[in-house]
Amino acid sequence: MIENQIPRLLPLGDAAWTVEFGEAIDPALHARVMGFARALERAALPAVIESVPTFRSCTVHFDPLAENADALGARLLEIAASAPAAALAGRRWRIPVLFGGAAGPDLAALAQHAGLSEAAVVARLTAAPFRVYMLGFMPGFPYMGGLPAELAMPRLATPRLSVPARSLAVTGELCAIYPVASPGGWRLLGRTPLELFDPADAAAPALFAPGDEVMWQAIDAAEFARLEREPIDRARFLVAPEAPWPA
Repeated sequence: MIENQIPRLLPLGDAAWTVEFGEAIDPALHARVMGFARALERAALPAVIESVPTFRSCTVHFDPLAENADALGARLLEIAASAPAAALAGRRWRIPVLFGGAAGPDLAALAQHAGLSEAAVVARLTAAPFRVYMLGFMPGFPYMGGLPAELAMPRLATPRLSVPARSLAVTGELCAIYPVASPGGWRLLGRTPLELFDPADAAAPALFAPGDEVMWQAIDAAEFARLEREPIDRARFLVAPEAPWPA
Protein backbone atom coordinates (compact mmCIF):
# COMPACT_ATOMS: atom_id res chain seq x y z
CA MET A 1 0.00 0.00 0.00
CA ILE A 2 1.34 3.46 -0.90
CA GLU A 3 0.96 5.70 2.13
CA ASN A 4 0.14 8.94 0.33
CA GLN A 5 -2.04 7.51 -2.42
CA ILE A 6 -5.57 8.87 -2.82
CA PRO A 7 -7.93 7.13 -2.29
CA ARG A 8 -6.10 5.72 0.71
CA LEU A 9 -7.00 2.66 2.77
CA LEU A 10 -6.63 2.79 6.56
CA PRO A 11 -7.39 -0.05 9.02
CA LEU A 12 -9.87 0.63 11.82
CA GLY A 13 -9.47 -2.33 14.15
CA ASP A 14 -9.88 -5.79 12.66
CA ALA A 15 -13.43 -5.32 11.31
CA ALA A 16 -13.43 -2.02 9.45
CA TRP A 17 -11.55 -0.14 6.72
CA THR A 18 -11.61 3.62 6.20
CA VAL A 19 -11.26 4.80 2.61
CA GLU A 20 -9.92 8.38 2.50
CA PHE A 21 -10.37 10.63 -0.52
CA GLY A 22 -8.58 13.79 0.70
CA GLU A 23 -8.28 16.21 3.60
CA ALA A 24 -10.43 19.21 2.68
CA ILE A 25 -14.02 20.16 3.45
CA ASP A 26 -15.15 20.59 -0.13
CA PRO A 27 -18.30 19.76 -2.16
CA ALA A 28 -16.28 18.03 -4.90
CA LEU A 29 -14.48 15.85 -2.38
CA HIS A 30 -17.73 15.03 -0.63
CA ALA A 31 -19.20 14.03 -4.01
CA ARG A 32 -16.40 11.49 -4.44
CA VAL A 33 -17.15 10.04 -1.00
CA MET A 34 -20.85 9.72 -1.78
CA GLY A 35 -20.09 8.23 -5.21
CA PHE A 36 -18.04 5.54 -3.50
CA ALA A 37 -20.79 4.89 -0.94
CA ARG A 38 -23.35 4.44 -3.73
CA ALA A 39 -21.05 2.18 -5.75
CA LEU A 40 -20.34 0.10 -2.64
CA GLU A 41 -24.07 -0.29 -2.04
CA ARG A 42 -24.58 -1.46 -5.65
CA ALA A 43 -21.70 -3.92 -5.33
CA ALA A 44 -23.53 -5.66 -2.44
CA LEU A 45 -20.37 -7.29 -1.07
CA PRO A 46 -21.51 -10.11 1.26
CA ALA A 47 -19.01 -9.31 4.03
CA VAL A 48 -19.92 -5.62 4.28
CA ILE A 49 -22.19 -4.78 7.21
CA GLU A 50 -22.40 -0.98 7.03
CA SER A 51 -20.74 2.05 5.44
CA VAL A 52 -20.44 5.44 7.14
CA PRO A 53 -19.60 8.35 4.80
CA THR A 54 -18.18 11.61 6.17
CA PHE A 55 -16.75 14.84 4.70
CA ARG A 56 -13.72 13.20 3.15
CA SER A 57 -13.80 9.48 3.87
CA CYS A 58 -16.04 6.45 4.20
CA THR A 59 -15.64 3.80 6.89
CA VAL A 60 -16.72 0.30 5.87
CA HIS A 61 -17.60 -2.16 8.65
CA PHE A 62 -17.37 -5.82 7.69
CA ASP A 63 -17.55 -9.34 9.08
CA PRO A 64 -13.91 -10.52 9.37
CA LEU A 65 -15.06 -14.16 9.37
CA ALA A 66 -16.84 -13.74 6.03
CA GLU A 67 -13.89 -12.48 3.96
CA ASN A 68 -10.15 -11.88 4.21
CA ALA A 69 -9.62 -8.29 5.33
CA ASP A 70 -6.78 -7.57 2.88
CA ALA A 71 -8.76 -8.96 -0.05
CA LEU A 72 -11.74 -6.83 0.90
CA GLY A 73 -9.51 -3.78 1.28
CA ALA A 74 -8.15 -4.26 -2.21
CA ARG A 75 -11.69 -4.54 -3.56
CA LEU A 76 -12.70 -1.34 -1.76
CA LEU A 77 -9.81 0.51 -3.38
CA GLU A 78 -10.88 -0.77 -6.80
CA ILE A 79 -14.41 0.50 -6.22
CA ALA A 80 -13.12 3.83 -4.91
CA ALA A 81 -10.88 4.33 -7.95
CA SER A 82 -13.64 3.66 -10.48
CA ALA A 83 -16.73 5.12 -8.75
CA PRO A 84 -18.00 8.36 -10.34
CA ALA A 85 -18.57 11.37 -8.10
CA ALA A 86 -22.17 11.65 -6.95
CA ALA A 87 -23.15 14.94 -5.35
CA LEU A 88 -26.34 14.49 -3.36
CA ALA A 89 -29.33 16.53 -4.46
CA GLY A 90 -31.00 16.99 -1.10
CA ARG A 91 -33.85 19.12 0.16
CA ARG A 92 -33.64 22.88 0.63
CA TRP A 93 -34.61 24.49 3.94
CA ARG A 94 -35.26 28.04 5.14
CA ILE A 95 -34.80 27.87 8.92
CA PRO A 96 -35.81 30.67 11.35
CA VAL A 97 -33.15 31.77 13.85
CA LEU A 98 -33.13 34.26 16.71
CA PHE A 99 -29.63 35.78 16.59
CA GLY A 100 -27.61 37.37 19.39
CA GLY A 101 -28.49 38.18 22.97
CA ALA A 102 -29.01 35.23 25.30
CA ALA A 103 -29.75 33.05 22.25
CA GLY A 104 -26.37 33.84 20.67
CA PRO A 105 -23.90 34.86 23.39
CA ASP A 106 -20.85 34.64 21.07
CA LEU A 107 -22.19 36.82 18.28
CA ALA A 108 -20.55 39.98 19.65
CA ALA A 109 -17.16 38.27 20.01
CA LEU A 110 -17.30 36.88 16.49
CA ALA A 111 -18.29 40.29 15.10
CA GLN A 112 -15.32 41.89 16.87
CA HIS A 113 -13.00 39.13 15.62
CA ALA A 114 -14.20 39.68 12.04
CA GLY A 115 -14.10 43.47 12.27
CA LEU A 116 -17.82 43.68 11.51
CA SER A 117 -20.97 44.83 13.24
CA GLU A 118 -23.30 42.17 14.65
CA ALA A 119 -25.87 43.15 12.01
CA ALA A 120 -23.26 42.61 9.26
CA VAL A 121 -22.43 39.15 10.62
CA VAL A 122 -26.12 38.21 10.63
CA ALA A 123 -26.48 39.58 7.09
CA ARG A 124 -23.65 37.35 5.88
CA LEU A 125 -25.02 34.31 7.69
CA THR A 126 -28.52 34.75 6.26
CA ALA A 127 -27.20 35.35 2.71
CA ALA A 128 -25.08 32.17 2.52
CA PRO A 129 -26.42 28.71 1.64
CA PHE A 130 -25.02 25.99 3.89
CA ARG A 131 -24.56 22.38 2.76
CA VAL A 132 -25.14 19.45 5.13
CA TYR A 133 -22.14 17.15 4.73
CA MET A 134 -22.83 14.62 7.45
CA LEU A 135 -24.62 13.90 10.73
CA GLY A 136 -22.57 12.95 13.76
CA PHE A 137 -21.43 13.70 17.33
CA MET A 138 -25.00 13.14 18.52
CA PRO A 139 -28.27 12.10 16.77
CA GLY A 140 -29.31 14.72 14.23
CA PHE A 141 -26.24 16.98 14.66
CA PRO A 142 -25.59 18.42 11.16
CA TYR A 143 -22.08 19.35 10.10
CA MET A 144 -22.51 22.08 7.47
CA GLY A 145 -20.08 23.83 5.15
CA GLY A 146 -20.53 27.22 3.55
CA LEU A 147 -19.56 29.59 6.35
CA PRO A 148 -18.15 32.81 4.83
CA ALA A 149 -14.37 32.82 5.29
CA GLU A 150 -14.39 36.12 7.19
CA LEU A 151 -16.54 34.53 9.92
CA ALA A 152 -14.15 31.65 10.65
CA MET A 153 -13.11 31.60 14.30
CA PRO A 154 -11.57 28.90 16.55
CA ARG A 155 -13.74 27.10 19.06
CA LEU A 156 -13.77 28.22 22.69
CA ALA A 157 -10.62 27.45 24.68
CA THR A 158 -12.84 26.01 27.43
CA PRO A 159 -16.05 24.31 26.22
CA ARG A 160 -19.34 25.13 27.88
CA LEU A 161 -20.67 22.44 30.18
CA SER A 162 -24.12 22.84 28.62
CA VAL A 163 -25.13 24.32 25.27
CA PRO A 164 -28.90 24.95 24.98
CA ALA A 165 -30.78 22.71 22.57
CA ARG A 166 -31.33 24.11 19.06
CA SER A 167 -28.36 26.51 19.30
CA LEU A 168 -26.86 27.64 15.99
CA ALA A 169 -23.08 27.45 16.29
CA VAL A 170 -19.94 27.88 14.21
CA THR A 171 -16.28 26.93 14.46
CA GLY A 172 -13.56 27.14 11.85
CA GLU A 173 -15.23 26.68 8.45
CA LEU A 174 -18.24 24.82 9.86
CA CYS A 175 -21.75 25.58 11.03
CA ALA A 176 -24.10 23.34 13.02
CA ILE A 177 -27.12 23.23 15.32
CA TYR A 178 -27.06 21.34 18.61
CA PRO A 179 -30.19 19.12 18.55
CA VAL A 180 -30.23 18.64 22.33
CA ALA A 181 -28.55 20.29 25.29
CA SER A 182 -24.97 19.05 25.64
CA PRO A 183 -21.43 20.22 26.38
CA GLY A 184 -19.79 22.01 23.48
CA GLY A 185 -17.11 24.47 22.47
CA TRP A 186 -18.53 25.94 19.26
CA ARG A 187 -19.39 29.65 19.06
CA LEU A 188 -23.10 30.21 19.73
CA LEU A 189 -24.71 32.78 17.42
CA GLY A 190 -28.44 32.11 17.83
CA ARG A 191 -31.20 29.55 18.32
CA THR A 192 -33.93 28.08 16.17
CA PRO A 193 -37.39 27.16 17.51
CA LEU A 194 -37.42 24.01 15.34
CA GLU A 195 -36.64 20.60 16.77
CA LEU A 196 -33.84 18.92 14.83
CA PHE A 197 -34.36 15.39 16.10
CA ASP A 198 -37.65 13.62 16.80
CA PRO A 199 -37.19 9.99 17.95
CA ALA A 200 -40.94 9.44 17.52
CA ASP A 201 -40.54 9.89 13.75
CA ALA A 202 -39.21 6.45 12.85
CA ALA A 203 -39.00 7.22 9.13
CA ALA A 204 -36.96 10.44 9.43
CA PRO A 205 -36.06 11.34 13.03
CA ALA A 206 -33.43 13.90 11.93
CA LEU A 207 -34.61 17.12 10.31
CA PHE A 208 -31.61 17.34 7.96
CA ALA A 209 -29.81 14.75 5.84
CA PRO A 210 -26.48 14.81 3.96
CA GLY A 211 -26.88 16.76 0.74
CA ASP A 212 -29.51 19.15 2.11
CA GLU A 213 -29.04 22.90 1.68
CA VAL A 214 -29.96 25.30 4.47
CA MET A 215 -30.41 29.06 4.68
CA TRP A 216 -31.14 30.98 7.85
CA GLN A 217 -33.92 33.54 8.28
CA ALA A 218 -33.52 36.05 11.10
CA ILE A 219 -36.55 36.38 13.40
CA ASP A 220 -37.24 38.43 16.51
CA ALA A 221 -37.90 37.21 20.06
CA ALA A 222 -41.69 37.40 19.70
CA GLU A 223 -41.66 35.24 16.56
CA PHE A 224 -39.27 32.79 18.20
CA ALA A 225 -41.57 32.43 21.24
CA ARG A 226 -44.63 31.97 19.01
CA LEU A 227 -42.99 29.25 16.91
CA GLU A 228 -41.59 27.54 19.98
CA ARG A 229 -45.08 27.29 21.49
CA GLU A 230 -46.86 25.98 18.39
CA PRO A 231 -46.76 22.52 16.82
CA ILE A 232 -44.59 22.93 13.71
CA ASP A 233 -45.02 21.17 10.39
CA ARG A 234 -41.48 20.62 9.07
CA ALA A 235 -42.66 20.84 5.47
CA ARG A 236 -43.52 24.50 6.03
CA PHE A 237 -39.80 25.34 5.98
CA LEU A 238 -38.93 23.49 2.78
CA VAL A 239 -38.09 25.47 -0.36
CA ALA A 240 -39.02 23.97 -3.74
CA PRO A 241 -35.94 22.74 -5.66
CA GLU A 242 -36.70 24.90 -8.69
CA ALA A 243 -37.57 28.04 -6.71
CA PRO A 244 -35.05 30.79 -6.00
CA TRP A 245 -34.00 31.20 -2.41
CA PRO A 246 -36.36 33.70 -0.73
CA ALA A 247 -34.83 37.07 0.03
